[in-house]
Order: sequence, then C-alpha cells, then structure tokens
Amino acid sequence: MKNPARIFFLILLVIGIAGMAATGSALYVRLIYMSLIVLALSFVWARFALDGIRLERRTRSLRASVGDIFEEIFEIKNDARHTRLYVEVVNKSAIPQAPGLRILTWVLSKQSRTYLTRTWLTRRGAFSLGATTIASGDPFGLFAVKQTFPTADRLLVLPLIVPIEGFESPPGLLPGGKAIRRKAHEVTPHASGLREYVPGDPLKRIHWPSAARRDRLMVKEFEQDPQAEIWIFLDAQRVAQAELPAAREEGNIWQEWIISRRPELRLPPSTIEYGVSIAASLAHYFIAQRRAVGFVTSGPVYTVIPAERSQRQEGKVLETLAFVSGDGELPLTSLVDLQAPQMPFGSSALLITPSTDDNTLLAAELLQRRNLHPIVILLVAETFGGQPEGALADKLAARSIPVLRVTNGADLSKALSGFNA
Repeated sequence: MKNPARIFFLILLVIGIAGMAATGSALYVRLIYMSLIVLALSFVWARFALDGIRLERRTRSLRASVGDIFEEIFEIKNDARHTRLYVEVVNKSAIPQAPGLRILTWVLSKQSRTYLTRTWLTRRGAFSLGATTIASGDPFGLFAVKQTFPTADRLLVLPLIVPIEGFESPPGLLPGGKAIRRKAHEVTPHASGLREYVPGDPLKRIHWPSAARRDRLMVKEFEQDPQAEIWIFLDAQRVAQAELPAAREEGNIWQEWIISRRPELRLPPSTIEYGVSIAASLAHYFIAQRRAVGFVTSGPVYTVIPAERSQRQEGKVLETLAFVSGDGELPLTSLVDLQAPQMPFGSSALLITPSTDDNTLLAAELLQRRNLHPIVILLVAETFGGQPEGALADKLAARSIPVLRVTNGADLSKALSGFNA
C-alpha cells in the first residue's frame, strides 16, 4: 500500500525543484530544503524507533475447552532514553476471533505498558499462538519499521462438554457384577489378593497391616468388573458425515458479555462436531460416576483408548477428540468388529453415528450377539443437510436397541439428560 504522507512530501519536493528551475524564486528553494529535511529526519527517527523496545507475552495455561475465555498478557517495555510516540502491536495468532491489533501511544522512557487480550474459544483443536509484530515510525508516518517476535507455543482447545444430569444405562445393567480374572490397573470394588511392592506402585494401594506383619511393603491387587465398562464408538467415516454452511456470527460478543450474559455457544451444523461434543460429554459424565470408559474412533486414524476409570483417562479421551475429523475410512461396523472381542461381557457400547444405512444395525446386532449392550445415538443427518434416515430407528427399536435421535440445533444437555434406555 502506498504511503500518502510520503507521496505528499515527494510532490512538494518535485514542485520546489520545478519552481526553482522555472522562476529561481527563494520560496521554491525553501520548499526543497523543508522537504529534504523532513524526509531525512523522519528516516533517521524511524531507523531508531524500535531500539530498546522489548515484548513479553504470557498466558496462564495452554490448555482450554471450547466455550472458555483464553487470556493473554502483552507487555511492551521501552528501555530507551526517549519517548515513543506510538507502538503498534499486531498479534498473528491462528486462534479464531483472536484480537489482532493494539496501538499504544506515548510510551515513556523506561516505561512498561501492559494490556490483556481475551478470546472466546469456539473451535476445538490445536492453534499456534503465532508471531507478534511490533511496528513504529516517525511522527509524520513517512517511514515505518517492524520487528517480529516468533513463538512456538500452541494452545490445545478441548471439545465442548455439556452438563448431563442423568444418562440411563440399558435395562438390567448394573454397575456391580461378578468379577473376572483379569488384573486391573486402577482400584475396583474387587480385591484379588496381595503382592510385594515394586517401584512405581501407587502408595494408596499399600496394605499397611500386611506390610507390618511381613516387615516389607505389600500392595493390594484388583480385578476388573466387566459390567462397569462403558465403550464409546464415534463414527467418523467420511461418507457418513453431513454439514450445513455455518451461519455468520453477528454482533459484538463482548457487548453481549457486558450488557446481558454469557453468549450462547452454538456448535457448527456438522455431524462430526455434534458427535465429538456428545462423546466428550458422555466420557466426562461416566468417569465422574467412577465408571471405566473406553473410546474407539477412526477419524482419520484408527484409535483405541482402553477402558479406565481415572481422571487421566478423561484427559486422554478429550485430547484425542480435540483432533478427530470426519475423514475416516472405516465404517462403524468395522470399528465394532475390531474391538468387540476385547470387551468384557455385559459392557455397554454407545454408538454415536450419523450413518443412514444398515451398517449401524449390523454393528448393534454384532454387539448383542456378544452379550454386550448397545445404545445408538443417532445424529439425524437430514437436519444437517445429509440423507434421510429411512426406517433405521424403527429397525433398531424392533430389536430392543435403545435409540436417541439428535437433530441439528438440539440442546445436547437436555437431549442426553432426558434419555431413558
């Protein structure tokens, strides 16, 4: 973009030279000197405009969730002995809706100026914080200098989790049951015996009375409870997904925050985004209920997270969901066929899918034949711009397979909390 101020002084210089050559008047000579002096002084001023300027960029955490407010602190320090008329700070962050420009004026010598930026996180994934560019120049705006401060930090945005008041389990499924002879890495209601302590064992599993009697540390061993496992299958096959164009957000988000209340977060009208949010919410809910949760998907890489009941397990599931895309190749039937043999009898399988063909029915029947309990969470693809579901829901109901239909724009919290298997 051309600099209007610089063009103006260049025009004055040309006029002065032309006038002096034509008339020899002293007025044109002064005009030439004035233009040259202003251009020279402005160039020298701009040359040293950023000397002694330092930038510090801080954030409380590089991990957040959709719907959170991400805060960054920018601190500009002027270590030079002279005042800066202005400093322009450009944030080149890849985070959607991140504030991009801030102008600080009259930055005094040895002064530090700090400001806070807030970004409402509306998309999951990993985003580079991006480089920060500082620019300044002369008072006339003839010349400008820039300095870039790169950063390698990335912000991980986890999926949206909606609150669930209660999600019914399939009929006859209880959180107890007969233990199977398979060692568990976490504490379960079924203790199987004692063994000698080895480095790395959690201290909470030490059985102190036995340790005192045997004069050496002994830890408790536990066996898994087959009916306590919940497996979440997320169908990320490319051909099954549907998506409508996202509506453009109008208005000032921060004005909504100040004047009324927290703005309502709307998921993109995409089956994969709804499926990811549902999977994250169910994983959070069941882990909070002390249930062992496993996760399977293929979006785009085939991924299996073995069932566990710890808070660390929730972190693993959410981090995986942050990167799931609707570009998978494996259909839901293949996911179930690969993982069902590894699932204990009596486990629940939550199938989250927008598929409108009989693959969903085949997957549910396969689980039933293995004495597993499927629940189908059917994303109604037609409301997302996809194909009609046909009689799939009726076919599932005819086989006593619970079905929860979720449409575009539905309140996920109410839909999941009100489900009764």
